[in-house]
Amino acid sequence: MKFLSISVFFLLFFSHFATAAEEPQTAQHRHGTKQAQEPQASQDSMQDMPGMQHDAGHHHAATFIDEILHHSTAGTSAQPNSMDEPMIMRPSGKWLFMFHGAAFLSALQQSGPRGYDKIFSTNWFMPMAQRQIGRGQLTLRTMLSLEPATVTNRSYPLLFQQGETAFGKPINDGQHPHDFIMELAALYDLRLSSNALLSFYAAPVGDPAMGPSAYAHRASASENPVASLGHHLQDSTHIVNDVVTAGLAYKKARIEVSGFHGREPDEFRWNIDHGAVDSWSTRLTAQPGQNWSAQYSFAHLNSPEDLHPGEDVQRMTASITYNRPLAGGHWASTLLWGRNRVLETGQVFNGYLAESMLQFSQRNRVWGRIENLDRTSELLLGKQPEPAGFDETLLARIQAYTAGYDREFPLVPGLSTAVGGQVSFYAKPDFLIPIYGEHPVGAILFIRVRPKGDAHTH
Repeated sequence: MKFLSISVFFLLFFSHFATAAEEPQTAQHRHGTKQAQEPQASQDSMQDMPGMQHDAGHHHAATFIDEILHHSTAGTSAQPNSMDEPMIMRPSGKWLFMFHGAAFLSALQQSGPRGYDKIFSTNWFMPMAQRQIGRGQLTLRTMLSLEPATVTNRSYPLLFQQGETAFGKPINDGQHPHDFIMELAALYDLRLSSNALLSFYAAPVGDPAMGPSAYAHRASASENPVASLGHHLQDSTHIVNDVVTAGLAYKKARIEVSGFHGREPDEFRWNIDHGAVDSWSTRLTAQPGQNWSAQYSFAHLNSPEDLHPGEDVQRMTASITYNRPLAGGHWASTLLWGRNRVLETGQVFNGYLAESMLQFSQRNRVWGRIENLDRTSELLLGKQPEPAGFDETLLARIQAYTAGYDREFPLVPGLSTAVGGQVSFYAKPDFLIPIYGEHPVGAILFIRVRPKGDAHTH
């Protein structure tokens, strides 16, 4: 079956990179003499990069500017300084090459009249390279996903989810796959002083200065294999086209401005879309302490939905992320609010999210997600196309409650492989009972694989 062949590909792909990195990196922990055998030029080139104080496969962000320079999240978003991404790092001459990502193979079942079952894979992987040029740092990065192949029929089931299209129809109770090319970007960061950084970002496909790190990259959601229901209210702009961003950071704060093409990606996921730079966003990020990150952002999106051309949207988001290093793991949490205002109709839709993930005893993780958000009348259409003249209005507010657990098993050196599951419960107005049943429930069992990279929190 296609999903099995793709999962084997991911296992072999991750294993190749992890095995290559295992000897020069993880062996340093086991044999103290290994580090002395590394080529001195390679070590120096890695240590001398601005913000790149590395140690055996993980980084240490001493300041907010160092966190920015790591560029370990999509676009130019930031997580708390104390957060470390599990990634593989290999120096070569003046370059530092990095790789990280995640792949989930999931079996999903849902109850109720709208419930469906499916086996699918959500996944992404990000190779990137950095080097110092003059007083600044150049970063080249791409992010890819095989979801156009591993999520069949252009969506996977997700009760009460809305956004984008499949086969010309609105996707209701389902989540679209990511594009094959999620990001293709170049970044240049120029040190103005020890406390100031001027940054530039350009991407034919990328993530503008809008919202927090998208759900796929948030540490608080790292073990959850599916999207948040508020994705199109909070962080759906993490894949748009023709993005340019400029940002200025000083000590513990940064202001950014982006221009980009506002239309959501179309349902043909293998190609690169393009269009005029017709939308803009701005974001203020603050890191008041090593364990904290907060942002507020505002965007004007030009005609984002393919089924509603000419309907511009104003989006606001605000979020706070907290990460606490612990013995044997860490605890990451996010509070997030997103709001869409459709300018042509004046309709306003809000989405609230609280999620948390606790890693303990190294190999165990538990997590939860609570959402309270508005859904539109489009939800009543199910899998039917929109009729001519359809007016999308506020339908109801929905609540979703998710809890999950997984445990790592050391199957392949250099890989973090976990088996786990989660269950979601939903609350809704009584008038939706004939459509969804009394108590709709969704459950997922999964296998998760990612490069280990010997990352830790500090």
